[in-house]
Amino acid sequence: MRTVAILPVKRFARAKQRLRAGVDGAARERLAAAMVADVLEVLAAYPALERVVVVTAEPSVAEAATAAGAHVVPDPDEAGQSAAVALGVLVAREELAAQRVLLVPGDTPGLDPADLDALLARTEPVVVVPDRHGTGTNALLLRPPTAIAPAFGPGSRERHQTAAEAAGVDHAVVRLASLALDVDTPDDLAALRTSAHLGPRTAAVLAGTPSAA
Repeated sequence: MRTVAILPVKRFARAKQRLRAGVDGAARERLAAAMVADVLEVLAAYPALERVVVVTAEPSVAEAATAAGAHVVPDPDEAGQSAAVALGVLVAREELAAQRVLLVPGDTPGLDPADLDALLARTEPVVVVPDRHGTGTNALLLRPPTAIAPAFGPGSRERHQTAAEAAGVDHAVVRLASLALDVDTPDDLAALRTSAHLGPRTAAVLAGTPSAA
């Protein structure tokens, strides 16, 4: 089955604004860049993926993605994660003949190939991987790519389940440790510091970034 991963990446200057209370602007950009690099490295090396599509307006990410063999889709409007993913799904379907898409955010820097194995072994048309709170969505597997319309953001786990039910397709909710933690808030960042799932670049940045008092 032709499976294409889609990785949406916001410009680093606009990324992780909810971390402002504990991390300054330059450190936020370094952290965002490190997390994306760790996720991209895992996806690009994962053999079961036909291709990785990176949707971004960040020049450094576009350059790194191209060097890694990914397909880069410009996102000049940056209208949000769901809109960026929709751009990627369109390209995956029309240009890359994808039969299935895996939607992964760039702030899950502990992504583990073993968890990807477990996820891609699923056969349901819609597979939702929730965040550690159980309310958001940290990965979404769709077969076909148009099985439902992705709707990320707060409460997205329920939205994705409801959309699958409305479409009359089977779905599953699968918890995967390395995809449970994304980084949006100071609490998430504190959890990341103690996580057993941490990419090398992110670990290096965190080692040089003081924790908030």
